[in-house]
Amino acid sequence: MARMKFICDAERCIECNACATACKNEHEVPWGVNRRRLVTVNDGVPGERSISVACMHCTDAPCMAVCPVDCFYRTEDQIVLHDKDLCIGCGYCFYACPFGAPQFPQAGAFGLRGKMDKCTFCAGGPEADRSEAEFRKYGRNRLAEGKLPACAEMCSTKALLGGDGDVIADIYRERVLRRGRGADLWGWSSAYGVKPGAQPPVQQPAATTGKS
Repeated sequence: MARMKFICDAERCIECNACATACKNEHEVPWGVNRRRLVTVNDGVPGERSISVACMHCTDAPCMAVCPVDCFYRTEDQIVLHDKDLCIGCGYCFYACPFGAPQFPQAGAFGLRGKMDKCTFCAGGPEADRSEAEFRKYGRNRLAEGKLPACAEMCSTKALLGGDGDVIADIYRERVLRRGRGADLWGWSSAYGVKPGAQPPVQQPAATTGKS
C-alpha cells in the first residue's frame, strides 16, 4: 500500500501561491482558514527560499497524540484525517503541530473556536466517498476520483510534489543529483553545516560550579 506524502522543492518554488489558491477553490475553504500557505525563509536576503506548507501527514502525528476526543484517524494510504463530528475545538492539535496545519475559523469577536479544519490530501473524510456530506465538511475527494491533490497538480514548476512517498522521493533525489549535489544533501552536513566526512558536533556538558 502506498504511503502518501508531500515534498516541496524550494529550489523550484516561485511563490506564485497557485497551490494555496487551488486548495481554496477546490474545497471551498471558508474565509480565514488556510489549509496550505507559502512560507518564505530569509526574506529579502541572499539565500531566500519559499516553501509550500500544509499538513505533512506525519508518521507519528503529534495532533493525534494530544487530541482528547480521538477525532484523528489514519487511512490505508497513511493520510491523517479527522472527524469534525467528534472535534470539540479545544485547539490542542493547533499547539502540538510543528507545521501549523490545524486551522480554526473565527467564530466571534472573542476568538471562539469552531470545528478544526486542515489539509486532507484531497482524500475527503469519514463520510461516504464523493457524497454531499463529505464535500460540505471536508471538500472534494480527488483521491476517490483517481486524481492527485489539487495543489500539486496546479504547481506550474512542479515544486510541490504529492503522491506515493517512495516515488516522489526518487523524483526529488534525481533532481538533486542533476544539480550537482549528492549524499551530502541529507544528514548532518545539511542539518548542522558540517563538511562532508567530518564528524557531527558533540554537545559539551554545561560547566558546573560549587563551593568546596
